[in-house]
Amino acid sequence: MGGQYKITGDRYPRMRPARRRGRLAVVAVACVTVLGVLGWGTLQLIDVFTGGDKANAAGAAADCPTTGTKASAAPAAVKLPKPAQVTVNVLNATTLTGLAQKTADELKKRGFRVGEVSNAPKEYDKKIKGAGILLGPPASLKTSLAVLGTQLPGAERQTDAAREGAEVDLMIGDGFKGLAKPADADTALTALAAPQPTPTAEKKGC
Repeated sequence: MGGQYKITGDRYPRMRPARRRGRLAVVAVACVTVLGVLGWGTLQLIDVFTGGDKANAAGAAADCPTTGTKASAAPAAVKLPKPAQVTVNVLNATTLTGLAQKTADELKKRGFRVGEVSNAPKEYDKKIKGAGILLGPPASLKTSLAVLGTQLPGAERQTDAAREGAEVDLMIGDGFKGLAKPADADTALTALAAPQPTPTAEKKGC
């Protein structure tokens, strides 16, 4: 070959094409991506077989906000005495004459037994500002006093640990306007014997 390019020696230069570096970089990135996907899939399989999903589900359920209410099972019906099994002493703590007898007659019509009809003892006489006080032994609080309370909802209920027997007192106060209407008293007594279910919080799905 002439001109400025002359070949000397006994070796000839090898003519190689230029390396395609861009293609190699793309291949390398693709390999890394494939390996990453395979690794993530392997971790997911491990989570499934080791219960990881259950733990995540439990955590998600705990984070769910509550919404609305759902009625729980109704409590067992309470065994209450019938009005005919409740003996009531009707005591007048007001200045109105004949109020105790009138109230006692009405209770008798509604099936209650009537015991003593008189004025209230000194510690209560003319000292009851409300509708009245229902007084009985501790055991009567959720039985006899509860039944009698359906006839006079506004009365205060009290117990006396030293009291003997099963009789209860209805002491009429200054705020007494009469007993509850018979229909309302019957409805209250029915509800008392069969309590309604208690609403409880309900969680919504997330």
